[in-house]
Amino acid sequence: MSKIKNNTVLSGVQPSGDLHIGNYLGAIKNFVSMQDDYNCFFCIVDLHAITVKQDPKILKRNTLEVAATYIASGIDPKKSVIFNQSSVPGHTELAWIFNCVTRMGWLSRMTQFKDKAGRDKENASSGLFIYPNLMAADILIYKATHVPVGNDQKQHLELTRDIAQKFNRDFNCENFFPIPEPIIDKDISRIMSLKNADQKMSKSDLSEYSRISLLDESDDIIKKIKKAKTADTVMPEKIEGILELNEVNNLLNIYAGFSGIEKQKLIKQYKGQNFSNFKSDLSDILVERIKPIATETTKLMQDKRYLIEILKDGHNKANEVAQKTINDVYEIVGLLR
Repeated sequence: MSKIKNNTVLSGVQPSGDLHIGNYLGAIKNFVSMQDDYNCFFCIVDLHAITVKQDPKILKRNTLEVAATYIASGIDPKKSVIFNQSSVPGHTELAWIFNCVTRMGWLSRMTQFKDKAGRDKENASSGLFIYPNLMAADILIYKATHVPVGNDQKQHLELTRDIAQKFNRDFNCENFFPIPEPIIDKDISRIMSLKNADQKMSKSDLSEYSRISLLDESDDIIKKIKKAKTADTVMPEKIEGILELNEVNNLLNIYAGFSGIEKQKLIKQYKGQNFSNFKSDLSDILVERIKPIATETTKLMQDKRYLIEILKDGHNKANEVAQKTINDVYEIVGLLR
């Protein structure tokens, strides 16, 4: 299928180490399916990562590991642009201009800042507060028309849309920035912790048993699924019963995401049974799908020169597009270069 003309996708993943199945189902899997239909820019958002303290050596390694995972998962560097955000200075240049366009009240309403900063928001970095403006710059510098988002990023995309509209209006340049549309995979729900389905699956969780890494060994995957919380009952017969059991619903979402089988069919297959067979089959599916990704990622990480070349090539392609946008923005705003 030929690419949809003039339709561009931008998305990215933070290089914070050990990507897990939530990252895969919520982002990377969708990236792979989009690259034949859209002009795709997939970045490793290392500038977003430093809104919280990072070890510089680990950050560099994690950046390469995300690039390796992208490729191992099926993202083709010949079809898509793979690059690290910080290598393209236009992102931060445009972000500063958006800092001057965005209203403080807009940023104050961002729920993710409140969640991440918690009660100690006075000690949170200013970067954490204004990073939605950088996210808007990431998207709009490539004039992306579509952005794959999960539920936790919908608010930030709405802000991006507001910023694009305000810039266009303030500088009398109607339609300069497109108003990006969300791409939401309705078949994949947010993937939650295996230990507590009220919390998102996270790399920062202290318990290894809360998540399944894309680099986990087969035995670890089996052990983690075996220990994952379900319910003191059998598999309900209808979806309504499932929705009352958060942990079971979460495992069904994972199963559906990796197998391609609809949740309703899975419920019918396992209804009235205890969860041992269900967990065993889920483990088999995960091992089957994750092992090739883990093997290829490990192989690619042994050839860092190749990964750096991929990122350099991506930088060149991304920077060419970004610089054109920045030149136009400077002219519109009245800044001399």
